[in-house]
Amino acid sequence: MAPQTLVEGPTVASREAIDQFSMALRGDLITPGDTGYDDIRALYNGMIDKYPALIARCQDVADVIATVNFARDNAVPLAIRGGGHHGAGLSSVDDGLMLDLSLMKGIRVDPIARTVRVEAGCLQSEVDHATHAFGLATPTGTVGSTGIAGLTLGGGIGHLSRKHGLTSDNLLAADVVLADGSLVTATADEYPDLFWALRGGGGNFGVVTSFLFRLHHVDTIIGGPMLWPLDQAQDVMRWYRDFIADAPEEINGFFAFLTIPPVPLFPEALHLQKMCGVVWCSTGSLEAANDILAPIRAQIPPLVDAVQPMPFPALQSAFDALIPAGLQWYWKADFVRDLPDEAIAKHIEHAHKMPPFQSTTHFYPINGAVHRTGRNEAAFSYRDVTWAQVIVGIDADPANAAAITNWAKAYWEAVHPHSAGGAYVNMMMEEGQERVRAAYRDNYDRLTQVKRQYDPANLFRINQNIKPAK
Repeated sequence: MAPQTLVEGPTVASREAIDQFSMALRGDLITPGDTGYDDIRALYNGMIDKYPALIARCQDVADVIATVNFARDNAVPLAIRGGGHHGAGLSSVDDGLMLDLSLMKGIRVDPIARTVRVEAGCLQSEVDHATHAFGLATPTGTVGSTGIAGLTLGGGIGHLSRKHGLTSDNLLAADVVLADGSLVTATADEYPDLFWALRGGGGNFGVVTSFLFRLHHVDTIIGGPMLWPLDQAQDVMRWYRDFIADAPEEINGFFAFLTIPPVPLFPEALHLQKMCGVVWCSTGSLEAANDILAPIRAQIPPLVDAVQPMPFPALQSAFDALIPAGLQWYWKADFVRDLPDEAIAKHIEHAHKMPPFQSTTHFYPINGAVHRTGRNEAAFSYRDVTWAQVIVGIDADPANAAAITNWAKAYWEAVHPHSAGGAYVNMMMEEGQERVRAAYRDNYDRLTQVKRQYDPANLFRINQNIKPAK
């Protein structure tokens, strides 16, 4: 490609260095003033607005190597964007270099070996589409627009967690460009310490360009929401608390407080009403799912019961249209072991104050298969809790950013004393080093040792950062 030079903004490197970098790329080097710059730099969270001096739109591993080398050699702050779904906006950096992987979309399914190789720019929906053709799936999240790279590196919690574990529990290999520009493949046998750190430690250790995942037989599932009026939330939460602790692993259900969106999916009489609900996903038969759910249907009949057979990708992307890119977001999260009645009361109190209409609270169960991996067997440490809880303020209007932020913070402060202490890194804002440490508990010190080995200068620091051991 023809060389491009920086036309606006701060100079992050010499013009000669930038021109040489541009020549080394198959993809484009985007600078302020270039056509499309504002669209490309835009973040999923509209509350956060950053202006990178350079955006390298990588098309292959060679582009990634060139970008890492340029950032390191010129001391340029480097941010990594995979699918671009990061709530805290840590996929970009002001006045630095964004390494954009979003064009790297390769997916190859091996139905015989039951594996899928996925490049780092892929979204969850794209992986689901490719694997579903073979009646297979790997555990991912609950929103189709989620980037597979960030999801995996933070752990990966979703509809299949109780049955098949976290996304990172199903990672078999990762191709990684390290801070020195070399490419390695990390597995349980090759670079095992790096492989351990990648399974929950975030983007601290290198740029993962592709992932190899284990696949499972998942095709048609029994799924969808059950919804109840908010005045029944105490009874529903108590039942759900006791049920999910010992439920068959084939069934997953995340609890939510929500406002019914004004869309045809829901009865018009319920539009904009605050409710509570459980979104179910069962990999068993319809008969088995009905047997499992019979008690809640009998004891506390839901006002809306949309649980039905559907292709797995349909559930995975069912709510995507309600949360397009560009909304205002503020997250607060915790891992939760128990839900005593006192905590339930606090949750319901703040659910009544929930801003309309997209703000929500979710409890994602992470027991079952997740507990079969020891807390020190991968960087993801919280293997002894029941839920990853997230409180999310969401609004389309920037004028409401303070309101949704204040609601989420006040809610979190009220219920945090009932938490296990740390939070899921994929659901955190920028909250400081102590919160990062709490996310990893006794795995944190080992992570700092791995960081020192693979990134001693902390090149990969625009993230929930694990600083290298001294």
